[in-house]
Amino acid sequence: MSRAARAARALCLAWVDGRARGVDDGDPRRIDWLRQVPFIAIHAGCLALPWVGASVAAVTAALLLYALRMFAITGFYHRYFSHQAFRAGRAVQLVFAVLGASAAQRGPLWWASHHRHHHVHADEPEDSHSALRHGFAWSHFGWFMARENFAPRDDLVRSLARFPELRFLDRWDALVPLSLVALLWVVGALAERYAPGLRTSGAQMVVWGFCVSTVALYHATFSINSLAHRFGRRRYETRDASRNNAWLAALTFGEGWHNNHHHYPASARQGFFWWEVDLTYYGLRLLAVLGLIHGLKPVPAAVRNATSPSAKDRT
Repeated sequence: MSRAARAARALCLAWVDGRARGVDDGDPRRIDWLRQVPFIAIHAGCLALPWVGASVAAVTAALLLYALRMFAITGFYHRYFSHQAFRAGRAVQLVFAVLGASAAQRGPLWWASHHRHHHVHADEPEDSHSALRHGFAWSHFGWFMARENFAPRDDLVRSLARFPELRFLDRWDALVPLSLVALLWVVGALAERYAPGLRTSGAQMVVWGFCVSTVALYHATFSINSLAHRFGRRRYETRDASRNNAWLAALTFGEGWHNNHHHYPASARQGFFWWEVDLTYYGLRLLAVLGLIHGLKPVPAAVRNATSPSAKDRT
């Protein structure tokens, strides 16, 4: 095999294998743009909207997949895998790990390990995505493109790594998003043939259901890194610059109550007060009522009231 063929093979493997090693040029912050082709392609897919058009079916698919995958990211990738804010059986854990992986934000071990690292070093020089330390663009998307952050931080997720199914999802993190693309294409193609009144197609379902929905998910969740440490109000005097932002909380189903979260990361609830809408927490409560999860960790009253509610909006 020629050198060029080996390089091409390594690159293709890197697109689907989360453990594949990139090019080591001595610069850990180097962005390997060829490795980011899938990420760029998902964005580019949105440019096909004028050609595929729109339909109620396709837009509904986009909205439903946004909501379902946002809940999987915020409820499970974040509050469960990263912070162990509640308990779930192995089957439920796997189902929501798969749903989270379908958002194309890498695997659960990668996501949880880097988030745990963020909490240890929040807004310190070691924090990989601090907007205060590294700027908006880097905190929003540059950090996860860097070679130093491509692999999971295995030492921070040893308890999760004992599950082989999670290790598989984490390594082959492209399989679930690709499967979702294929499913959307098939559904759209079948609808075009057998239910033409829906006015959709395979291409339209992929563009709306995957590309548009996934890009919206990307930038909503990325905004917690880039914006929620710069814009909003501070109720608690945490050692970082985290802030509560109601607009971001609405987009991310409760993640925008970020100062609350950094004040007490162990809670399954991030909207500490009744007026702080936390859709993810409401969804977790429903799963608990159905017996699918248990042990939701509350916010202790002493923690919640560490600062008087009358002073909650201190800037």
